[in-house]
Amino acid sequence: MRADARRNHERLLAEARAAFAAHGTDASLEDVAKRAGVGIGTLYRHFPNRYALMSAVFEDAVGQLLARSRELLDDPQPCGALVTWLRDIIRHAGEYRGLSRALMTVSYSDSASYDDGDDGSELARCSGPIREAGSALLARAQEAGAVRPGVSIGDLLQLTNAIALAAEETPADPDLADRLLTLTVRGLKP
Repeated sequence: MRADARRNHERLLAEARAAFAAHGTDASLEDVAKRAGVGIGTLYRHFPNRYALMSAVFEDAVGQLLARSRELLDDPQPCGALVTWLRDIIRHAGEYRGLSRALMTVSYSDSASYDDGDDGSELARCSGPIREAGSALLARAQEAGAVRPGVSIGDLLQLTNAIALAAEETPADPDLADRLLTLTVRGLKP
């Protein structure tokens, strides 16, 4: 990437992060481009759709979640490690209004195709490594007998995003996400 293109890319990411944090993931892409000092065409050359931009913005959060999952693989309490990681996902999803809703639209199933060309494919590719990391934590919890064998990581991620969405929609109840996660965990036990 040329130096000027790299600068544009970085400015677009910085402005998108700020816009998504302030206004949610439905923030105007035209405003993002304008604040970055480029035209909307430049934004679309770097990020062909909203989901591609969201994926790039959330790359740091995904990296943090992946690093955290690796740390938790050594936790002596496999179910506790899984719950801690799911709580981290909820916290990260809560940083950007609308992220939970967007993540719920991409498939977490094991048979999902991430190259099908739909608008969510960029964000779905971002979720693939999350699904793999969560699968390792879930497998440990299942092997320890702390989580029922029929539970899938896709189901857990959908539930986690639903909890984050419920918390986002109910800002007057800051403890809602933790209560809902606690209820979910109780349902996981054999």
